Amino acid sequence: KIIPEGIKRSRFVNKGDFLLSNSMSFGRPYIMGTTGCIHDGWLVLSPKDKQVDQDFLYYLLGSPFVYQQFDSLAAGSTVRNLNIDLVCSVKIPLLPLEEQKRLVAVLDQAFAEIDKARSLTEKNLKNTRELFERYLQQIFSQRGEGWVDSTLADIAENLDSKRIPITKKDRVEGQHPYYGASGIVDYVNDYIFDEELLLVSEDGANLLARTYPIAFTATGKYWVNNHAHVLRFKDSFIQKFMEYYLNSISLEPYVSGMAQPKLNQKALNSISVPSVDSVTAKEIVGSISALEDELNQIQRIYKAKLDRLDELKKSLLQKAFSGELTKRCNE
Repeated sequence: KIIPEGIKRSRFVNKGDFLLSNSMSFGRPYIMGTTGCIHDGWLVLSPKDKQVDQDFLYYLLGSPFVYQQFDSLAAGSTVRNLNIDLVCSVKIPLLPLEEQKRLVAVLDQAFAEIDKARSLTEKNLKNTRELFERYLQQIFSQRGEGWVDSTLADIAENLDSKRIPITKKDRVEGQHPYYGASGIVDYVNDYIFDEELLLVSEDGANLLARTYPIAFTATGKYWVNNHAHVLRFKDSFIQKFMEYYLNSISLEPYVSGMAQPKLNQKALNSISVPSVDSVTAKEIVGSISALEDELNQIQRIYKAKLDRLDELKKSLLQKAFSGELTKRCNE
């Protein structure tokens, strides 16, 4: 959103205007779906003398045929970008207007089928995740025999005092994982820990959003910064049991700050958890792991299908603007 004063210092665009990103993810075409303002990371393109169908231009600029030219022309080392002169120098195949519309119709139909297949695949992928989450909730909501209510502080040793953060400019590249709130964020030349421990996110939006696990096991030699809590358990099965448990519950009651969510050490230690013996933990972890392995295999199949659908789109665009698809249409 933008305030009225900001509008005066921005460029106003209308619904239907054609944009091209010229910085960061440069070379991506967009057609405005609403009115609004843009910053200088965008170029606004308009066909001359109605020689170019807008949808044809959208497909053309999104094709590998044109992106390869953008990629070779983009200037800069840290942040590569395009300017209007570089964009104008790109060579494009220009078909007669009727042929452009005909090609767009073919691509629209093909992409609609691909998007339909992609939507179904993404739904199936989401369903596998939800199935696993429901299974975890079922396991942990039906407390078994011998389960005792406890707190995390009662069953785990907190090793947060051993953590050492290193700013990015001071890190020396190496082979040892450098862990943060979201998992491995870098690799460094030294390590703090050399044992299997459970790490739990200390801060970040994911504590509430839960788009990826907040508890994860670290093994081998590694470094941990101050954005992940470090917990040691007396038994590996109890540790894995607790990893599954923490990833199955909402931590909202223990998190402070909505804008910048944080799970401090005191709150972490107070989390109510079920305490079980090693034999029980091993049995439960075994059943959860078996289902997780099966679902992971299914997810890999779905993700591979999504990759193939993306490649199919690129292939169609490549053929469309190399003349192969147009030739087939005419035949």
